[in-house]
Amino acid sequence: MFCNYRPPKELRALFIVHYAPLLLIILLGPLTAIYGIWEIPLDMSITVIFGVVIFLIGASVYFKWEIFWHKTFKGQLVTDGIFDHIRHPHYTSLLIIGFGLALFFYSLLALFIAIIAIPIMIWSIIDEEKLLLKQYGEKYKTYMEKVPWRIIPKIF
Repeated sequence: MFCNYRPPKELRALFIVHYAPLLLIILLGPLTAIYGIWEIPLDMSITVIFGVVIFLIGASVYFKWEIFWHKTFKGQLVTDGIFDHIRHPHYTSLLIIGFGLALFFYSLLALFIAIIAIPIMIWSIIDEEKLLLKQYGEKYKTYMEKVPWRIIPKIF
């Protein structure tokens, strides 16, 4: 059964901000194929295949997070499942999907937008973690120590 979670008002603007790059990639990426502009200077078939694979990995992470979140979240701090490895799998999935789509569309513009999405996600994560620390206090601090990686294990 799905919960009726609504993000706090403080986070709603951030949700819009972190989905914006993905929407831009979806809207602008196809322009490369339509107009033959902003093409990635690599072999097209390899880039497109690699993009599909990356997209599918990102979609897998997204659905793992989505299903786990809706089955588990009831207002408490969630620290197991995919959250055992990274603290923000949702942001991770959006970044992976964005890079996969950019490669699939064979678009330098979409790739540039995917790169710009990285600091946007980091900003979102930092703001969200401030709220999580206020909401869960010491429990979240302990979780941060147990799982030090925000979006990419062993990197960040």
